[in-house]
Amino acid sequence: MPYQGDVIVGGPQQVRELAALSVTKVAVGPMANNAYLLRCHATDEQVLIDAANEAPRLLQLVGPAGLTTVVTTHRHMDHWVALEEVVTATGAASLAHPADADELPVVTGTVADGDRVAVGDCALEVIHLVGHTPGSIALLYRDPDGVPHLFTGDSLFPGGVGNTRGDQRDFASLIDDVEHKLFDRLPDDTWFYPGHGNDSTLGTERPSLPQWRARGW
Repeated sequence: MPYQGDVIVGGPQQVRELAALSVTKVAVGPMANNAYLLRCHATDEQVLIDAANEAPRLLQLVGPAGLTTVVTTHRHMDHWVALEEVVTATGAASLAHPADADELPVVTGTVADGDRVAVGDCALEVIHLVGHTPGSIALLYRDPDGVPHLFTGDSLFPGGVGNTRGDQRDFASLIDDVEHKLFDRLPDDTWFYPGHGNDSTLGTERPSLPQWRARGW
């Protein structure tokens, strides 16, 4: 089945094969969080984005190849319920932005805007997006043989930015960061993978930016 990014809790994962990297997307309950396992084809090294829940399922997904790193996109608990169990079982490093790291059960290192996270011979660029939480991050893979791939956590979804709980200062920060650090920098064919629900492209969402800003959420 061609990759569409449409997964449900209890359903099968979807796998997207890029030239140098594979992306496996799975939904875990009870809040339908997306977790993403990235594997470098050249080295078989793997990185997990958000050990959200259902540790046994995530560990089965990781398999015998093991896990180098878990990156947590932000501090909200539904994105790290399985973190400690996965890190203990695999010995993986646990990375997060320092502004959110104190809220996580285990962190072995921190990452900031512009840092790189290795996935074998591939790399993810850390993009700090302030508003959903102080330390929310997105992770960008610039595929040398294709379109950019962007893992946005809960900062960007199809249809809008992440929840800022009615706080207009947080909303202004998030919409500014999303517009300037993502939409202004990356092309329309950039495929993005959110923390819940279906994927989209920046080009699909770009025309709605003024509407999002005007409605204030």
